[in-house]
Amino acid sequence: MSSNKFHEHLMATVVALSWALALNFGTASAKEADRSGKDVVDAVCGHCHNSGKDGAPKIGDKQAWSRRAEAGLGALTQHALKGIRKMPAHGGNQDLSDFEIQRAITHMVNLSGGSWTEPTNKKAKTADRSGKDIVNMQCIKCHKAGTNGAPKLGDRDAWIPRAVNGMDALVRSAINGHGGMPARGGMASLTDSEMREAVIYMFDQSIKGPH
Repeated sequence: MSSNKFHEHLMATVVALSWALALNFGTASAKEADRSGKDVVDAVCGHCHNSGKDGAPKIGDKQAWSRRAEAGLGALTQHALKGIRKMPAHGGNQDLSDFEIQRAITHMVNLSGGSWTEPTNKKAKTADRSGKDIVNMQCIKCHKAGTNGAPKLGDRDAWIPRAVNGMDALVRSAINGHGGMPARGGMASLTDSEMREAVIYMFDQSIKGPH
């Protein structure tokens, strides 16, 4: 093979390899690209949530979504990942990433009166709910009236003895369940840090005296 022919063949090979690499890189990038919340809802979630099929909260129904939004993105994401009632895990599409599901939930909440910020960072931890939010959403169901022996919110004399072994012990008791109270107050999606915030909030509000 002449020198010119060799160089032409070499250049052709290099060009072909460059195109192949570019195509492969483009394909890999496309696979790694996460769909927006709108894209996921349009392609998957909307099949049920646009019409309210099988009891799915209908997009735009502020009352239905506001109750669910109180649970926070973390809890709603777990419901979607595992499946709940008639909704299958991952909304029936196992190709959806956890991150894409978070985006889809946020989009549906916002279309239904919410004002959440769509997640943009996969590594960002879902923000914990505040102690006050958790108490108003869950704990108050028993602690307002003292159901099943729960110390009433605002009852200083009932709360102070329960903290005699320290706040850590009181929080562990709430996480594990105690007496008539189930583990995590009956809400399994609550994290340890959220439980701590809820217990501290109730204690602080109660040692100030009756409301």
